[in-house]
Amino acid sequence: MNDFLPVTYKEMEQRGWTQPDFVYVSGDAYVDHPSFGPAIITRMLEAYGYKVCMIAQPDWTRNEPFMEFGEPRLGFLVSSGNIDSMVNHYSVSKRRRDKDNYTDNGEMGKRPDRATIVYAQKIKQLYPHTPVILGGIEASLRRLAHYDYWDDKVRRSILLDSGADLLLYGMGENSIIELAEALDGGLAIQDIIWIKGSVYKCKSIDHLFEYKRLPSFEEVAQDKRKYAESFRLQHLNIDAIKASILVEPYSGWYVVANTPALPLTQEQMDFTYSLPYQRTFHPMYHHIPAIDEVRFSIISNRGCFGSCAFCALTNHQGRVISSRSKQSIVEEAIKITQDPDFKGYIHDVGGPTANFYHPSCKDQLRRGTCPTKECLHPKPCRNLEVTHQDYLSILRELRVLPGVKKVFVRSGVRYDYLMYDKDDTFFRELVQYHISGQLKVAPEHVSDKVLDTMGKCNHALYEKFREKYLALNQEYGKNQFLVPYLMSSHPGCDLDDAIELACYLKSINHVPEQVQDFYPTPATISTTMYWTGLDPMTMKPVYVARDPHEKQLQRALMQFNAPRNYKLVQEALTQAGRTDLIGYGRHCLIPPVPWGKNEKSRSYAQGNGSTRKNQKPRKNQTEGRKAEADPTKKKAAAGRAEKKQNPRDQRSVSDGSSSPSTSRFKPKRRG
Repeated sequence: MNDFLPVTYKEMEQRGWTQPDFVYVSGDAYVDHPSFGPAIITRMLEAYGYKVCMIAQPDWTRNEPFMEFGEPRLGFLVSSGNIDSMVNHYSVSKRRRDKDNYTDNGEMGKRPDRATIVYAQKIKQLYPHTPVILGGIEASLRRLAHYDYWDDKVRRSILLDSGADLLLYGMGENSIIELAEALDGGLAIQDIIWIKGSVYKCKSIDHLFEYKRLPSFEEVAQDKRKYAESFRLQHLNIDAIKASILVEPYSGWYVVANTPALPLTQEQMDFTYSLPYQRTFHPMYHHIPAIDEVRFSIISNRGCFGSCAFCALTNHQGRVISSRSKQSIVEEAIKITQDPDFKGYIHDVGGPTANFYHPSCKDQLRRGTCPTKECLHPKPCRNLEVTHQDYLSILRELRVLPGVKKVFVRSGVRYDYLMYDKDDTFFRELVQYHISGQLKVAPEHVSDKVLDTMGKCNHALYEKFREKYLALNQEYGKNQFLVPYLMSSHPGCDLDDAIELACYLKSINHVPEQVQDFYPTPATISTTMYWTGLDPMTMKPVYVARDPHEKQLQRALMQFNAPRNYKLVQEALTQAGRTDLIGYGRHCLIPPVPWGKNEKSRSYAQGNGSTRKNQKPRKNQTEGRKAEADPTKKKAAAGRAEKKQNPRDQRSVSDGSSSPSTSRFKPKRRG
């Protein structure tokens, strides 16, 4: 018998069980690692004495996979897995992806679209009287009426569409134990209506005294202004201390969202991450690609006060930071070093944002976060407490552990918070010890108008950070690249803004390998802007590039020197009245004739760093990249590149997906 939870009836019998208390049904393959939400919830239940079995990626077209263990004593737990199943299946252009990182060998097609709904409906068909409880990122962000990008309409709460009995949103550790104890005590699922972080449905709300009533589903489905007003009210009630109960009326039903669960204390965080995870995938699989980046990574914190409008993390994990103790993190690192496959490299120590280790201010723990104010945007709050000392202390201890060669920080560093720290010790040691060749940060854009809409700091601060990063690389003799994450077509971004970004990219000799187009996923401010054309926090109109062709123009501008994009860039520049950027001047984005039509155009294209498909980088490309990290070599490298080809930094992201190392019933994301 292995130490994973039972995945077959025979394995359950080997444990001496005749019936499980809970059966967890997941859209992911079974990976028992704390970066995976299903692992945390099932291990937490196990720690409290409950018998839990796992059904991973069942064939939803058949009944038998859902009946593997029979009817559980207390209920079925249903999750799409670590990522929304629609984001997992489709790119922002709504094209079907060809790989699923959470499936054996990356095979696509092992889970259905809208997996949470499909699984729950199947279980209710087979076991109509058994409680079905939803959890995970897909359910959490769809707990109330929401705009669905793939259907291009407003959908009902997933609780109603699925037919489930209860929904737990957020991280869920405390909520699931409270629910289990209530069910174990004999309470009917319909009577369990008090748990923080839960959503239930009812025919009457006479039992409620204090709550805030949202516009009805019928109103938000037909009136975009009502939708924006509803989202604003939801966004103002996501703090565990200050939030009110929210009621959303439907025809014949009310969906009631209780206030969020309290953030975990440090002791609770330590307990959660000390559970007996196997830290890998079940042996019935060949390989689960999603484990690669997280197997030797450590989660140090959760929550985010970064206020990015396009990120749903605040809606799922909250704004208050919960962190683990140094002792807990070091103990996990020691376990990692004992893994026979460990090669000496800890891939990451962090969370949604690596350098957010403490709450942004002490008042948050006592009175909650400010509903109408952000900690970092549009400028840092006067009460913001900026320190990296405790996080740095952890990194220092980890890097001297026996068997550890390097400790990297890959989960996203907030450069604005880093720059607000008057003590640059962490910045220096980050450059010296904790970067694996390149540092990825997320300025997202260069237009301050767009950045303000995104909830990001102004571009000038990024430039100061970039200059200091390059200077520190030079000081320490490093050749580490700086790779900016950038986004096209975000609400508020028009062609003029996209051209401004393209000109900036040309000025720093950077053309991204892949372009991140804005992906309207449920429960974000930006998605509300995309659907309604209104900023829900101010109710002011926002420009939205909804036309697919305009989105294509904005994407092309970010890769202005790619021959395939020539006509699109030419069209964009002409349409915006910026034909001054067409020519052979140093400031121009494209030549007057397409790439390769004459010798001068070919030379121009090479001078901007374009490469033919499948062409290997030339020697001067490497030199140019080193010049970005070492300004002293920049002039010489530029001279060599003038006759050949200038540098291109690398970027590798996939639309809408996240780096798998932060648990939000989903692994980590960039900040």
